[in-house]
Amino acid sequence: MANLDSFVKSSRPPPKSIATSQEVRDRGSIFVANIFSATTPDEARKAVHHLKHVAHASRPATHEIAAWRCMVLRPGKTGLGGPDDFEVVSGSHDDGEKYAGGRVLKVMQADGVIDAVVVVSRWYGGEMLGPARFDHIELCAREVCRTFRLKDDMATCIATLTSLDDILASLRAELASLTAAITVKTDTDSSTQTAGNTSATAPSEVDSSHPITPAPTAKSATAHPSYTALEESLDITKAKRLITARENSIKSVKLALQKARAKLAEC
Repeated sequence: MANLDSFVKSSRPPPKSIATSQEVRDRGSIFVANIFSATTPDEARKAVHHLKHVAHASRPATHEIAAWRCMVLRPGKTGLGGPDDFEVVSGSHDDGEKYAGGRVLKVMQADGVIDAVVVVSRWYGGEMLGPARFDHIELCAREVCRTFRLKDDMATCIATLTSLDDILASLRAELASLTAAITVKTDTDSSTQTAGNTSATAPSEVDSSHPITPAPTAKSATAHPSYTALEESLDITKAKRLITARENSIKSVKLALQKARAKLAEC
């Protein structure tokens, strides 16, 4: 209870599982994996502690097998020197299931998972499974590792889309402003031409028959599209198609801007 109280009272939110595997059941034993974000070995240990003593407190697992990989600064480095300033620190814990932690770590390495900790929980069912237990452990670990990578890739895609949306909105606003300026200049020149050809005795008739079109205001940048559904779908292929579409739209608007600037210069 003290452990639960400490997490409740903590100013920091408790570690949150990013992905949970399907349960694997074999002769009474149950295997399930969770993956947490962890940028340091200390964060990894806290996540394992939380899962073991808080999340599973009411139903303790026989083994909480863990492995982590974290990208950290090398001693004496600042990070300004580029990739060489960093190194991957990894570790594992068998928690009584000999060699199991190393198996989980190898899965993480194979899938290129970094800044995360994987915990495979096993509830022993009373019957020895032999080597089959390692297959179950690796299967569960692989599932959450691949989900982690997908979510990480999707987060990168959405960040790119959001940035492209900002650029596109800015370019469209600039194009609208130029279009408005061209319209005003064209109408003003037209009105001046008409006024010069009209008798000075009837200026009011000229003004009423050839009103100057007010300059349209550039539309304010619209809110970003919602990418919630895309994020939940983990459809990386669709996300990449959207990125390509945004990039093509930006090219089109830039071309229109070039033409608008040239036309304004001619006016």
